[in-house]
Amino acid sequence: MKKNLLYLPTLFTGICLMLFTCTTDDILPALNVSLSNNSLSEESGTVILTASLNGAATQQIVIPLTFSGNATLDADYSISANAITINNGQTSGSITITGLVDGLIEGDETIDISIGNASGVLLLSETNFTITILDADIDSDGDGVPDASDECPNVPGDINNNGCPFVGFIINEVLYDPADGIAGDSNLDGTRDPLADEFIEFYNSTANSLDLSGYTISDASQVRHIFPAGTVVPSNGVIVVFGGGNPTGSFGGAIVQTASEGQLNMNNAGDFVTVRDAANNAILTFDINPLSGNPNEAYTRFPDIYGDFERYSNIPEANGALHTPGTKVDGSTF
Repeated sequence: MKKNLLYLPTLFTGICLMLFTCTTDDILPALNVSLSNNSLSEESGTVILTASLNGAATQQIVIPLTFSGNATLDADYSISANAITINNGQTSGSITITGLVDGLIEGDETIDISIGNASGVLLLSETNFTITILDADIDSDGDGVPDASDECPNVPGDINNNGCPFVGFIINEVLYDPADGIAGDSNLDGTRDPLADEFIEFYNSTANSLDLSGYTISDASQVRHIFPAGTVVPSNGVIVVFGGGNPTGSFGGAIVQTASEGQLNMNNAGDFVTVRDAANNAILTFDINPLSGNPNEAYTRFPDIYGDFERYSNIPEANGALHTPGTKVDGSTF
């Protein structure tokens, strides 16, 4: 019996060596990958993708990632890295996925993430994840243009016109009675003149450029202006015709002309302005009579382009201006 007992230490030592070899050399560190959330807002929402080990890494571990789905990288979302790195001595690593506002009405979109093979680890979690990007864009008028970039968010419009409707070639502002003194110097030539400082502001609210060559402006008496050859107003462009003088300034980048017949001569007591095309068809009219009197200021559509005609003194946004030839009522460019 004593002889047999002498062999027990050797047996225990052999068993311990076998167990040690199995647990340290044959079993790989276990890796789990998880998401902080399954959805994020495209308005700077974030989701964190984390890889965790069941013990500290003995070397750097890199877990490659593949991104797909109907969401577009760098347009709908961004990533802090395209792989998760767990550095030596660490137990975890992560990347951040951030939603991006793209200004498009797209509905919810998805990001599909596939976890690639990483050497030296045993992946225990699933290898595919899906994140839903929640569309943060709002289209109040349903015209396909998000409110954030829709210049007419409450009126259905054209996607090619920043969400605003095209309303044709229009008269946007008329000054037939310049104010007294230098305040009435609308053409900015340094002199107030009751005829030279009259003007009509036109706006081309169409999708195409408009060639006005040979078009005319008439009052109730006669032709007052003939648009010269080569007068082309671009889409969403402005042209201002003054009664005369020497217009000085940029006028918001508008095309500027003076009446070819010497004056517009719009009668303060009431007049009727007609614009005719080169074939003598009437395309625009403006009746001064409902707005007649001596206002000493211009009448403008308010809001610009889409509103009814209103005196400047009744519009707080005018900030005291009596006219704004070539620009919007608040002085900003079209």
